[in-house]
Amino acid sequence: MTPYTLSIGMLCISSSLMIVAWYGHLKFTNQPLWIVILVSWGIAFFEYLFQVPANRIDHSVMSAAQLRIIAEVLTLVAFFLFSTFVLKESFSLNYLISFICILIAVYFAFYGPFKN
Repeated sequence: MTPYTLSIGMLCISSSLMIVAWYGHLKFTNQPLWIVILVSWGIAFFEYLFQVPANRIDHSVMSAAQLRIIAEVLTLVAFFLFSTFVLKESFSLNYLISFICILIAVYFAFYGPFKN
């Protein structure tokens, strides 16, 4: 397994856990805020168990900026899936255009004309 494959998989898990930590409580509005904060922190702990090693592994083949951009894309994909299928929110054309702009940013981060 390559560093890319392993760390991208770990970042996918990390992003999914973080989305649940940040937005999962919106399904449980009847719970006290302090409880959802503690549960979110607990979920975030497990998120870090995937995110930190993934960044360490991938930093051998990518810059920190590239790592951050990849993590943002994965987080947005996880958010899209969560908000659409769990929170039942609609996905608009504005969001699609925004995601396309972010994918263009990924292109420039990895393959753009202004390499160092």
